[in-house]
Parts: sequence; C-alpha cells; structure tokens
Amino acid sequence: MQAIAPRARQRAFCIAALPAGDDLSELAELLRTAGVAVVGEMVQQREQPHPNSYLGPGKVVEAKAAAKACDANLIACDDELTARQERNLEEALGLPVVDRTTVILDIFASHAGSAEGKLQVELAQLEYNMARMRGLWSHLERLGGGIGTRGPGETQIETDRRLARNRIATLRRRLEHVKGTRAVQRAERERAALPTVALVGYTNAGKSTLLNALTGSEVGVRDRLFHTLDPTTRTLRLGGRPYLLTDTVGFISKLPHQLVDAFAATLEETRRAELLVHVLDASAPQAQREVMKQAVEQTLDEIGAGERPRLLVLNKVDLLDEQAREELHFAHPDAVLVSAARGEGLDDLGGRIERELAHLLRALDLLVPYADGTSLAELHELAGEVTREDTAEGVRVHALVPARLAERFARFALEGS
Repeated sequence: MQAIAPRARQRAFCIAALPAGDDLSELAELLRTAGVAVVGEMVQQREQPHPNSYLGPGKVVEAKAAAKACDANLIACDDELTARQERNLEEALGLPVVDRTTVILDIFASHAGSAEGKLQVELAQLEYNMARMRGLWSHLERLGGGIGTRGPGETQIETDRRLARNRIATLRRRLEHVKGTRAVQRAERERAALPTVALVGYTNAGKSTLLNALTGSEVGVRDRLFHTLDPTTRTLRLGGRPYLLTDTVGFISKLPHQLVDAFAATLEETRRAELLVHVLDASAPQAQREVMKQAVEQTLDEIGAGERPRLLVLNKVDLLDEQAREELHFAHPDAVLVSAARGEGLDDLGGRIERELAHLLRALDLLVPYADGTSLAELHELAGEVTREDTAEGVRVHALVPARLAERFARFALEGS
C-alpha cells in the first residue's frame, strides 16, 4: 500500500479484472497525471469482467473492506464500465466510481490547449456521458430554463439528453469548420511538396523531446502522460534539404474509441504522413515495450494509418547499460537507437529518414540562365547541396528535388535528362 499525505483530496483504490500477468501500473500513472493519489489496489484474475458488477460478487465485498481500510474516497477501474456496472459498483461499494475512460478524458480536458483540442475533448466527454447523465449538465441546463424549453411531460433527464444532443451537433459543426481550416493549411504545405514525417508512439515515449532535438524548436515537454494533444509541425533539415516533421498525440492501451473518433481531424496528420517514425521507450521492461508497441500498431490500424511506411526508433537509450543496448539491438535490428535528451544517435536517425524517403526525390539535370536567380535560390532551398557548373549559356545544375516539384523546373531540363 502506498503512503500518501493526509491532505490528498482524492484517494483512489484501484480495481481490475485482468488476465494473469497484467498489472495496474498504467492506471496508477494515469491517476497520477490526473492529480489523484493511489492508496491501494485489487486485481481479480478473470478473462472477462462480470457483466453486472465488473468484479465477482465476492471480490466486490473484499474491495469494499480494502478501500475502507485504505481510507479511499474514490474507486478507479482499469476498464471502461457499462452504465449498469458503474451503478451497481457504486451502490455496493458506497463510493464514487470512475473508469479508465473517465480518467483519460479528464486528463485530455486539462491538457487541451488549442480551440480544436478543447472542442474535441468536450465532444468525446458528451458522447461518453450520454448514457450516464448523472447531473453533469448543469452548465447546459442554464441554457434551457424558461418558457418553451420543455415539452409536455418531459422529465429532467430527457431535457438533459436533448440539451446534450444539441450541444453535440453544435460541436460537430464547429469541428467541421476547424477541419476545413486545417485542410487549407495542409493544402499550403502540400503545395510546398516537402516530404512529411510524423512522430507516433506511446504517450510519454519522448516524441516532443525528439522533435526539439531534431529541429531545434522548443515545444513544451513534461514527464506526464498525454502532455502533447495538438499536432505540432516544424521544419527538419537533413542534408540541407527541408522536411516537415509533426509531433502527434500519444497513444495508450485501450484508448477510448470516443477519442479516436473525436480526434479524427488531428490524426489526419498521421494518416497523410509519408513516413511514420514510431518512437518507443527503450528503458521500459521488454514485456511493457511489447504492450506499448502493440497498442500503437493497433491504434494506427484503427485510424487507417496501419499501412504507412514505418521506422522504429528506440528512445531513452541513455538509461541503459552497454549490455542492455546490445540486447535491444539484437531484438530490433532494423531500429535506430537514440537518446533525444542527450542528442545521441540523431545523425543515424536523420540518415535513415533520408534513405526511407529517397524514393520521393527526382534527379534533375538543368541549365538555368544566370538571369533567373530566383529559380537557382529555390533549387538550393529544396535540394540542399547541388552540383553546379558555370558555363557560357548559364548554370548547369544537378539536383535532387521532391518529385512533385520537378515540373516547376522542366523548362530548364537539359536534353536527354
């Protein structure tokens, strides 16, 4: 049992119905991120939760006594509960019950920074709580109090549900507008035709730290789950050539489907990327790494990005000794080992990204007139280092540029190139 300060406002007793071998470490970390102290836990090993009470009836009695002994004032469950399971548990345990989805939604609500992120979180919360409707709509009730707002014989719960449905429809319309704005921004980037790379991975794997290390930016980084919710795109230069690198929301085991749906616009960046850099925490135990890896792959499949080209990056190798690094390299021979915090392995990673995206480039042999300095400058910007030779007719240039931009320079192409 974990000792806590007496002044802790919320003290959670964790419960779970799990197959043998699983534990509650991830739920404990989620609660810590949400600002809740964990005072104890109980796991019942079973393949499927009890349909009525989640835990078996005998375990529920044991959990009530254990929670009381720990002075818990909250029960946290490691799965998403049905409305019936939640109601029955609260009646049996005499304490408020929150499930894993509620905890994750609460974290997202506190971390959302952009207008889009806040809209997405509110939408996910409303859709999730529609079946529960337990006095959660006080901020909406004020919108409907008055003549003409209630139908004949309409109960308060029906009023609440109607208000919630109206709010959901409003949020969806606003998100469609935001999605349109994002599409305009994406179209601007696509006109630039720069190769695109997305950092994906389990939450807290170090994606934002890696983005900063590769691009020299200063994206906020903290040691907590789901610190990054809104995608951040920065320019990455490799061999003098620009690429677009995007940091995306972290994934987690049993990611609530409401979040997958609500964050569809944000996850669009992942689906459209030409290369996914899967960042994995190398310092985690092997079994935990496999769980994280599978959770990310499953989520990528769910959002339609499972077939995108992928490069595995094992981060935080500075926390490993030499033997552990060798074992890691043996287990993942195609992966790149890096330490984003210390800048280790970044050159190797940059080289791998270049090689993975080389097929998007096209070799051009051009003769550019001296008077067309703008085109020469653009070639240097897009191709980085170019081979050039000054001749009487103009500048002979050999360069690798994004294939989608090759047409811009077609008028300068040398015969036979």
